[in-house]
Amino acid sequence: MGTAKIDGLLQGAVSNGELPGVVAFAADSKGVIYQGAYGRRAIDSDAPMTCDTVFWIASMSKPITTVAALQLVEKGKLKLDEPLGGLLPELVTVKVLEEFDNDGVPHLRDSKRPVTLRHLLTHTSGFAYDFLNESLLRYYMNETIPPIGECKNITLLKTPLLFDPGDRWEYGISLDWAGKAIEAASGQPFNDYLWDNILAPLGMNDTAFIIKPAMRSRLAAVHVRNADGSLVRIEFEMPQEPEFCMGGSGLYSTAGDYRTFLQMILHGGTLNGVGILQPETVQKMGRNQIGDLNVPPLKSAIPALANDLEFFPGMVKKWGLGFMLTTEDAPTGRSAWSMSWCGIANTYFWVDPVKQVIGGALTQVLPGADARAEDLFARFETSVYQQL
Repeated sequence: MGTAKIDGLLQGAVSNGELPGVVAFAADSKGVIYQGAYGRRAIDSDAPMTCDTVFWIASMSKPITTVAALQLVEKGKLKLDEPLGGLLPELVTVKVLEEFDNDGVPHLRDSKRPVTLRHLLTHTSGFAYDFLNESLLRYYMNETIPPIGECKNITLLKTPLLFDPGDRWEYGISLDWAGKAIEAASGQPFNDYLWDNILAPLGMNDTAFIIKPAMRSRLAAVHVRNADGSLVRIEFEMPQEPEFCMGGSGLYSTAGDYRTFLQMILHGGTLNGVGILQPETVQKMGRNQIGDLNVPPLKSAIPALANDLEFFPGMVKKWGLGFMLTTEDAPTGRSAWSMSWCGIANTYFWVDPVKQVIGGALTQVLPGADARAEDLFARFETSVYQQL
């Protein structure tokens, strides 16, 4: 594949000051077709961005957690459509937040139906994120609940549902609860289960919740974009002694490791002779699992953390198991019913099972859904398809 145009695209984004650094990759069914790294790991450092740079991949953790849960479904240790209260008693008593009265007191009620694993894996559980929902943000402030990113159990235990499970789609902490279900069903700490059953078998040695010394030496810094478009490095790191490992957004990884994970998905659950999932399970991941519900635009409640987000405005989007699904051919060249998602620090990927191609672009910039990063990812994706 000709790479000069893609190299120039990535180099230009760094040279123009749009991003401090970026790593991008693409692969087809036969193997890697592109990889490149440009810029620096931190805007105030001379350390160059390299293909093995370590990133906080945030919500790109969710597909990995989903695969772990589906492994246990295949083994009969978890059920997609049975109440999870037997494994996680805390979910039996979780309430639905209805409203706040004139004095600001929240009113909660019993849920009409129990939470299932399918609800968690499809974001139809009723659990949300405070930075994407003003009512939940208000509730957190009212009840003095720590943000989910602090990895404290009290946040999970005190977060209410915002609707009855199955009633609508809303992005949130569902996959953190899925991590708890994986622990309960497997009898292992969540991070140990991931290592034993996904990461080690696939050779994903640079993917972990707790940053290993060898990973830290290659760690990219997180930056914040100011109102004038300039970038500044911040001191940010996910808790390294967490009360629980966040299945929704806690992982660190590299472009190479994540490419390996996506290649496994592209190959139907097996890569280089290593079986992770059955082909029929992977097929379910790429099928609409939310019926008539749609994935709406995400509206930020904390602009300093995330911008509003909508991929391919005007296109109906669905959710499978672990992935957003585009229902039409995209202007970038992506086929209908491709799988994709992103991380809040502006990491992006897609899997196209029709044209048999995967790709991704990683940087470390907040707020999420940064316009410059999104534009670069779209141009990178378009260029990959043009070169195929």
